[in-house]
Amino acid sequence: MFEFLGRFVKDRTVDDLRAVVDKINALEEKAKGIESDKLAQESLAIREKLKKGEDEQEIIPWAFALAREAAQRTLGQRAYDVQLIGGLVLYKGAVAEMATGEGKTLSAVAPVYLNALHGRGVHVITVNDYLARRDTVWMGQVYHALGLSVACIVPQGAFRYDPEWKIKEEDRDKTDEERDAMGSFLIQDEYLRPIGRREAYQADITYGTNAEFGFDYLRDNLAQNTESQVQREHFSAIIDEVDSILIDEARTPLIISAPDTESSSFYKTFARVVINLEKEKDYVVDEKLRSVSITDEGISRVERAIGVQNIYAPENLRLVHYLEESLKAKALFNKDKEYVVRDGEVVIVDEFTGRMLQGRRYSGGLHQAIEAKEGVAVQQESRTYAKISIQNYIRLYKKVAGMTGTAQTSAEEFHRVYDLEVVSVPTHRPLARKDMSDAVYKDKQAKWKAIVKKVQELNQAGQPVLLGTTSIEQNELISQYLAGAGIKHEDLNAKNNEREGAIIAQAGRFKAVTVATNVAGRGVDIVLGGNPPDEEEAKKVKELGGLFVLGTDRHEARRIDNQLRGRAGRQGDPGASQFFLSLEDDLMRIFGGDRVRSIMERFNIPDDMPIDMKMVSRVVEEAQSKVEGAHFDMRKHLLEYDDVLNKQRTAVYEQRQAILNLKEDKDLEKILLEAVRSHQEKMLDAFETSSEKVEFWKRIEESYKRSGVIDASYKWPEPGMLGDLEDVLQKKCADAATDPQTKNRLLGILDLLWLNHLESIEALSQAVGLRAYGQRDPLVEYRRESRRLYDEFWDNFNGWLFENIFRLAHSMPVSSSASKPQPKPINPLPQSGDKDKVGRNDPCPCGSGQKYKKCHGK
Repeated sequence: MFEFLGRFVKDRTVDDLRAVVDKINALEEKAKGIESDKLAQESLAIREKLKKGEDEQEIIPWAFALAREAAQRTLGQRAYDVQLIGGLVLYKGAVAEMATGEGKTLSAVAPVYLNALHGRGVHVITVNDYLARRDTVWMGQVYHALGLSVACIVPQGAFRYDPEWKIKEEDRDKTDEERDAMGSFLIQDEYLRPIGRREAYQADITYGTNAEFGFDYLRDNLAQNTESQVQREHFSAIIDEVDSILIDEARTPLIISAPDTESSSFYKTFARVVINLEKEKDYVVDEKLRSVSITDEGISRVERAIGVQNIYAPENLRLVHYLEESLKAKALFNKDKEYVVRDGEVVIVDEFTGRMLQGRRYSGGLHQAIEAKEGVAVQQESRTYAKISIQNYIRLYKKVAGMTGTAQTSAEEFHRVYDLEVVSVPTHRPLARKDMSDAVYKDKQAKWKAIVKKVQELNQAGQPVLLGTTSIEQNELISQYLAGAGIKHEDLNAKNNEREGAIIAQAGRFKAVTVATNVAGRGVDIVLGGNPPDEEEAKKVKELGGLFVLGTDRHEARRIDNQLRGRAGRQGDPGASQFFLSLEDDLMRIFGGDRVRSIMERFNIPDDMPIDMKMVSRVVEEAQSKVEGAHFDMRKHLLEYDDVLNKQRTAVYEQRQAILNLKEDKDLEKILLEAVRSHQEKMLDAFETSSEKVEFWKRIEESYKRSGVIDASYKWPEPGMLGDLEDVLQKKCADAATDPQTKNRLLGILDLLWLNHLESIEALSQAVGLRAYGQRDPLVEYRRESRRLYDEFWDNFNGWLFENIFRLAHSMPVSSSASKPQPKPINPLPQSGDKDKVGRNDPCPCGSGQKYKKCHGK
């Protein structure tokens, strides 16, 4: 039945899962016979079986039957067979592609439940905080009945599902401002009891966004003690809207940074300079690559404006940075599209979800350049303390699965990057939605007029309409057109998405017209007749053809268009979708609009008449395919670079955690001894290759005295002889290990050196691209150079300990984080001639924490 335990193989089909579903159905009556207060005992019994290592394949049907019965009793919802199939796909660690309205959330209940019974914690990752809160309360009822604890992690805090927790009566009528002042707007959510973040991660099931989970991981690896760490192991992750999180957001790394220097007036200066530069004459924009290049004429204009003779002279390279970022801000980033200005701040808008990314900032000075362009306060530049890509964070989990309505177009990327297979789950009822061919017009003006006319026709008949837009700017423009035509409508975008639930709840009502960005593209369920539904109104809407989804522009990714279409036709309901395009739309203009325009002009097609030709659809599909391919290559490229840093990060974090977990002085002594011995061997190796051995041996003696290992009375051995230095070092390390501040000093210098290493790696990644001009592969160069920097990182760590730790032991208070001791140069060591080879005493690249000679170098 279930010969496989992990990923699916190509010849396995959904039909193979139906046999398991039959077994689940056969156990339904048995599950119905269990009293509600005995469900938790059944969960304990399954947990014990898993602990004993009993065959999971025998456990699966009964666990799924119990989960379905618990959902039926608490929510009044019985999972369909296809939802059980979706759940089996998830439990086995694959991506379940399920059409909109097929109940992905309910499908996830059984696999989340069974994974949680392993006792190692399950993270359910959602695309936004609203869904994390909603599902914690909604699905929390099911898990609670089964004896499991459920919590959520959101920016406003951590909360646990508690059926006994109620909003106090006096708090019900508080304003949003008053709730914010109380620390969280979640006071409006019943059954969500505020708890500590650590406690939330101790729950059997924890909901949250990828950003919350990822940032907590990074913060844990900056913690100064284990009590400050909140996460436990990364066992299982089930990801809702998996394509959005693992693909769309994969280009944006998670970064923890802090202000470093005062805001530079240069950003304001260059914002004034570039505003006068002319496109094509002073700079050239490549819209396909999203890049901008300044011309020779543009360089001359800038140099005259700021009063320098050569901006590319070595002493002016920092000015080039300001210029490049300011030019990007001017040419590539548009207000109310890529970002909005709200309350005097520049806030990024997620291009895939249409939501504002509060607290997120563009890196590399770009955000400051946009702030200067918009005339708001330019914030300080930042220093990166920790970073990780979404891809490599997800790879921390031992078991990953996901669900979405659109995955097959990205199946190759799921397989190659995450080793996840995509399985398409059939619908419960046949899809009744009519997807109409695109209507393409000559220009945007004609398109807008046609859209308004179409909406008027549908609205007069009473059919509800959802207009999907790709930006806030476009959203507000079509809203103005509709208002001008006297069409009553609701407007939903990142600026007012706090009303999202209320707007979406009524979007399926008779005569409803809703204009929405991608905010309404994922995770929302538009119910015909409203929510809660009016049965009479729902029937009337169905007779009219259901929800009509009208796309006002094509997105760069087909998946996003399909998500929008999927808002209509849920669970076999009627519905329709159509996209209205123009030759002036970005996608058409950049990728092949000229071919279509020449046909329209050749046949003299009027502006207000749409062109309905297969060639147009083909041009759009080709364009989207090209962009998707380019984005895939970009993500793959970023991942190849991040993989190099990830191996280093993993090894450093493991060593850091080992220091944090130290309980005995003997364990600390061992770490100190390995570090100083490694530095000693480096000095001895350098001595062996030195041409001035006597002089070099004196320098080593001075190093030992300066570090406090020996004093002036110590009789220094003959050149090349160690004498009793090994015993002296061991005693010194044993003594230093008894100092309560030594552990903190180790953490302090490790963090400082790692911070500097991140900056070096960032500079390397920016500079290494130029080596392509010398016919050298930038990635190969990056790997080689980053290895050299990594070796230097550990050399510096070992050298700093040798030079400082014995002098500091029992003498100085621990330094604050703001004034950590700076690492001293490592003398008398010369630069190693071949940094590509792993030294015998270096940390093994596998991340084991052992020396290379004792691990993979045996």
